[in-house]
Amino acid sequence: MKTIDIHTHLLSPEVSFDRFYDRIAMRPFGKGLGIDYEALARNPYVAYVSALTNSVRNSQQVEKLCLFGVDSRLDHKGREIHRDKTVCATTEDVLDVANEYADCIIPFFSINPLRPNALELIDEYIERGCKGAKFLQIYWGVDLNDPRFGPYYEKLKEKGIPLIIHIGSEYSIDSFAEYERIEMLRQPLEAGVKVIAAHMGLERVEHKAMIWRNLSKKPAYFDKDYYRLLELLGSEENLYADISAILAPLRARALRHLSEQTQVHHKLLFGTDYPVPFTVSLNTYDMPRTKRRKIKRIENPFDRYTAAIMEYFPEGHGIYSRCFVKNTYLENQGCPAI
Repeated sequence: MKTIDIHTHLLSPEVSFDRFYDRIAMRPFGKGLGIDYEALARNPYVAYVSALTNSVRNSQQVEKLCLFGVDSRLDHKGREIHRDKTVCATTEDVLDVANEYADCIIPFFSINPLRPNALELIDEYIERGCKGAKFLQIYWGVDLNDPRFGPYYEKLKEKGIPLIIHIGSEYSIDSFAEYERIEMLRQPLEAGVKVIAAHMGLERVEHKAMIWRNLSKKPAYFDKDYYRLLELLGSEENLYADISAILAPLRARALRHLSEQTQVHHKLLFGTDYPVPFTVSLNTYDMPRTKRRKIKRIENPFDRYTAAIMEYFPEGHGIYSRCFVKNTYLENQGCPAI
């Protein structure tokens, strides 16, 4: 089986992995992601790109990655007010990597809709090969239902560009909780954009009085936006969802339930959210420990992620063959494009 990963991140060329979160995460999880920690210390960006591309080229399950950065935070006059030195890779950076590794990278752009020249940039980046768009509005502090963004969405619709929108909490970067809810999908969908809701609306800490409920596999304790997303997937023709980072503990507990929601399976897309760390042996799955240990021994991070997902969505499931961008190898195999 071969598939495309809809959701992977390029990090900034200025990345240094010196944030508190980075220092905690990268040493224990770096090896699991195919990243040599000592190489990261010497030249973080080069080591990261090398690990990412080597891992997909050596993968038995994932043939190509949709890769994107994150645009800067801007004020309402379009002036840059913050650029995270870890996640804020530019679209230019993404295109550089895609040009060098054209066999395995599909570039997506990230353009903050507050940019005064956003519409011109959309045209430029599509002309240069970008096949999709990514919003991280919770970092930008942007309400995606702002009427000013209507022309932006019309442009995406006109060009047939799918838009990935992060729904749910974010813990690796400073963010604004008021912009993480599923309501952020409304205006893009009304404009006719093909929208991909990232992360299934999962991972919000909703049970603060009884914190253990946030790790419970009992469906009654899952995120409210998860259930709202399932409903919308059934009613909104242009809405899709990816399962990126669903192996994180607060999300993985819903895997069995999601695998049983067959009425929306035709709207689900495979994704990992690389390099977001994930564990197999210590998680909220309902897989036997022997199975977890077997999967944990898989060296390639993309193959390990896929092996865990295949316990819930078996090989041959449409989640692995559904197209989302034009001119991909999957289309040549006759798979339906969205």
